[in-house]
Amino acid sequence: MADSNNTTDLVLPIVDLAPFLTDASSPIAHAQCLVAANALITYGAVLVHDPRVPHAANDAFLDLLEDYFAQPTALLARDQRPELGYQVGVTLENTERPRCASHAPCLATIARLDPAERPLDIISAPAADPKSRFFWRIGDPPAAADTAFPLLNAHNVIPDIAACDIKTRWPATMSLWGTTMRGAVDTLADMLAVGLGLEPLVFRAAGARGAHLLAPTASDLHRHGKLDTVLAGFHTDLNFLTIHGRSRYPGLNIWARNTGRRIAVRIPQGNYLLVQAGTQLEHVTGGLIRAGYHEVVVNKATLAAVERRQREAPDRPLIRISSTFFWHLESDYTMRPIEECVRRARELEKGKDIGPDRGYDGGEGYPEMKVGEFVQK
Repeated sequence: MADSNNTTDLVLPIVDLAPFLTDASSPIAHAQCLVAANALITYGAVLVHDPRVPHAANDAFLDLLEDYFAQPTALLARDQRPELGYQVGVTLENTERPRCASHAPCLATIARLDPAERPLDIISAPAADPKSRFFWRIGDPPAAADTAFPLLNAHNVIPDIAACDIKTRWPATMSLWGTTMRGAVDTLADMLAVGLGLEPLVFRAAGARGAHLLAPTASDLHRHGKLDTVLAGFHTDLNFLTIHGRSRYPGLNIWARNTGRRIAVRIPQGNYLLVQAGTQLEHVTGGLIRAGYHEVVVNKATLAAVERRQREAPDRPLIRISSTFFWHLESDYTMRPIEECVRRARELEKGKDIGPDRGYDGGEGYPEMKVGEFVQK
């Protein structure tokens, strides 16, 4: 088993959205677009500086989710929607299972990593993650008559919990932070398209009515706060782009595509967010950009943050909330690899081993299919 504290501290490239928001046609904006594309190709992740991000909105969001997940399980269970595949509402702990534990290509990726860079041993870890989650849709879903995947476009669940004014605070707090996150990733999607030499709105148009989800996770650090506890097992995300705000407790590790190194993520203070590539982006770029592997664990930095939080806010719930947003292409959008990206992927991988990921297969691993079909699989 790898040591969760044996991680590389790497400052990911930072993309400043401000020049693009001011004048998308300026040379400095174009340079930032190239930074975005190259970072995602190289690392599968990039830090984003967005001057529009209000600090108070993230704090209010984290406070609300701490209060919510501090409630008795019986109350939380009323917000489950298993009949909708948990695509809205709450998913309680020990329900989500890391796909990698039973997915041969993922296990092969781990085997190719240097032993010192491998994730905590998901084979010996619990079969399901000891975290809970809530899915809250941001944006209007398509009408049922306009989609072949109504279960992936269900309406939101508002918790009916009076404690801590949760029901009153919920819609506005969730919508404000979710809209903020979506605004950042909408802009980055445009910049990524430009950086790849594509039409600027190609990704935004494909995701205009996507099943975008504000998707915080919650881990009770009273019960699951032991060093080296795996809170979220080694995995990739199945959406297009994942964006994270700052959590109050560190623990997120990512793997750089070209190096195979495990990187402890540090999101700077201020108007910064972390963006990771998902498998839908890998699909449409034909493997030029690979979905980023990551895990969440309890490490020494997590424990230090726990001690600090107990001193500074002893009356607050000791729950790790991830400030996470999943940006999706539309469920009825047909994904197919973009030829220019396929060409670049071939050139990138020609005659060299670029790291722990599988070798490029010429696009055969990315068949044409609708996003909804991809998600269901």
